[in-house]
Amino acid sequence: MNEKKTAIITGASRGIGRATAVELSAAGFFVIINYNSNEAAATETLKQVRDAGGEGEIIKFDVADPAQTKDGISSIVDRHKNIQVLVNNAGINADGLFLLMGDEEWSSVIDTTLKGFYNVTKPVLREMIKRKCGSIVSVSSVSAMMPNRGQTNYAAAKAGLNAASRALATEVARFGIRVNVVAPGPIETDMIANAPIAEIKKVIPMARVGKPQEVSRVIRFLCSDDASYITGQVIGINGGMC
Repeated sequence: MNEKKTAIITGASRGIGRATAVELSAAGFFVIINYNSNEAAATETLKQVRDAGGEGEIIKFDVADPAQTKDGISSIVDRHKNIQVLVNNAGINADGLFLLMGDEEWSSVIDTTLKGFYNVTKPVLREMIKRKCGSIVSVSSVSAMMPNRGQTNYAAAKAGLNAASRALATEVARFGIRVNVVAPGPIETDMIANAPIAEIKKVIPMARVGKPQEVSRVIRFLCSDDASYITGQVIGINGGMC
């Protein structure tokens, strides 16, 4: 059993999740790198963690699947009792006009973000309450406040994540547990790889897209003792978009 302080990051095989795993590892956490399908990418995240002098492990489960998630979290808890941080980063998009959107496009996005938040956070929270400490940070999006055409599912999921997190913060503050959200704007990840970057930059006051590390550093701060009086907040990381 590992008693080192432990951080679980969902969807950590790439992008913001990967950067967060490396960042929290540098802050002294043993990082649990969750992935759903891409084991090679998750292994690369672990390699980067180890190359930076940290340690961690990878674990496969789909956060949208209650049974998989229950088994995955139980396995983590059995081996790592000191879970101090949870980063709910797993998320997908399936853009399309609402009238043309199928049930799968709607449900898959909602289930990964919102159902995933429920599936992962509830069992982890039980462990945090036992120790009366912990930090939960969920990764939302500027789209929750400034939604684009074709993103009714994504905007709904992220806005729901914001509201759920703020409500949860009020419930668990008395146990010494903080719950916050980061809401990135466009970030250099696979999610915007095919987006019209030149057009996107026009609506960003800083006239550039962000880097994953610019998000992961804020997450690290929110997970640290320096943020000991911050809870129930949604922090935009968007180059001034809102």
